[in-house]
This record gives sequence, structure tokens and C-alpha cells, in this order.
Amino acid sequence: MIDLTTLADLTPGICSVTLRSKGIDEVVRISSSAGLAGIEWGTDVHVSDVDSAAHARNASKAAGLRVLSLGSYYRCGEFGDFGRVLDLATQLGAPRIRVWAGELGSAGASQEHWDAVVKDTRRIADLAAERGVAIAFEYHGNTLTDSPTTTLDLLNRVNHANVGTYWQPAVGLSDQQALESLHQVLPHVVGVHCFSWGPEAERFPLRNRKQLWQTVTDVLRGNGKDMDMMLEFVEDDLPDNVLNDVAFLHTITLGED
Repeated sequence: MIDLTTLADLTPGICSVTLRSKGIDEVVRISSSAGLAGIEWGTDVHVSDVDSAAHARNASKAAGLRVLSLGSYYRCGEFGDFGRVLDLATQLGAPRIRVWAGELGSAGASQEHWDAVVKDTRRIADLAAERGVAIAFEYHGNTLTDSPTTTLDLLNRVNHANVGTYWQPAVGLSDQQALESLHQVLPHVVGVHCFSWGPEAERFPLRNRKQLWQTVTDVLRGNGKDMDMMLEFVEDDLPDNVLNDVAFLHTITLGED
């Protein structure tokens, strides 16, 4: 018999990059209308300085939405000005910052590149910890987190309590392969980006991979660790498709068929 008290809560959210062409207030309006719980605000368009960070924070709060994270494009290994990223996260009220594990795929990365990414990640993790902010790697191709094996290798080398990883189904994987990758990195997963893409990165409605996403949410719920599930990218980038995908996201985060 399943002990329901140990099941994790799954929070339905959205990445602001999903609505890149919309302003902050419109992103908030659409997210609120869809009944979402929170937003990961990206630094690519929406949160580019402390003023826009404050705008996003205040607009989210007024609509009853949580700030789930800051989606930064900081590349670990470059030893850049992470203080600026932290300032944005602090102004935004983000509990977590998404970063990228270098700029090379694991197969072509030298030992020097690995060492630089590890060293820089430890540095920014310490800086973030001082402000009570966590770090999460983007789980993505053309970085050192382009496979479960290399992601685990990197996390083990970094060996920092303040660093975890996001997860998403890598493009081109079957449902079974995607699930296997989730199981391998599951102890380190702190958030999930949700989308359904074809093998050539074609964008489909989220429910097109219904079996995959139902199983993913079953795994996450049974893992016992509360998790943000953030919609990222929809077919044709249309707000109406955001609403359609969110309807399905609500269904699976609530554990319904």
C-alpha cells in the first residue's frame, strides 16, 4: 500500500522563455490565467537588469505566482562576473539559478575544460550559498551535462551541496531512454523542464508524449522530493498552445489520467 504522506508535491510552472516575445506583465497574465503556480524568469529577455528583476518579482507576487528560479545563461568555466547574476536573483527573489556546464559537449571537452568548469562551479556555488541561493545545471546538449554519465561525473567532481541539476528529455531519445536518463540522475534533480519534441527538435503539444510525461511525474512523485515542473517551449510559441499544454501539465502533476 502506498504511503500518500511520502509522495512529493509537483509544482506546475513555466519558463518565461516560452513566451519570449511577450512582456513581463503579459507573461504573468498568461501564466496566472492558466492557473500555474510559478515562473522561471530568464535573463535572455525578461530579467536583464535589477529594475526588470524587481518588475518581474512584484508582478509575480501581485498575481499570486511564485518565482521558481532565475534562468541564467552563465557558462561555468568562464570565471565571469557572477556577482551580477546573483544581484538579479536577489532582486527577483529567486531561490535557485540555472547555469550551463561549459560550452562544449562532453565528447569534445578537454581535461582543462572539465577542470575549469568544476573550479568555477565551486566558486559560484560558494558565492550563491552566501546569499541563500542554490545552483542548478541546465541538462543540455553541447555542454558537460549532455548525458546522465557525464552529468553524474561533473556533479561528483564538483561535490558541492549547493549544486544540483535540472532534467529534460534529450532530443532524439525514445521514451524508455529518456526515463532511464531520469532514473540515473534522479538523486540530484531539483527541477524539470517540460516539452515534447521530435527527433529533429520539432515542437509538439506536450500530450503527444503522454506516456512519457505521465511516467516521469509518477517517478518524481514517488521519489518523495517536491519538484518544480516548468513548461518550456510550445508549438509555434503561441499563447493558446501554452494554455493547451498547461491543461495537460495540471493533469499529470495532480496524478490524474
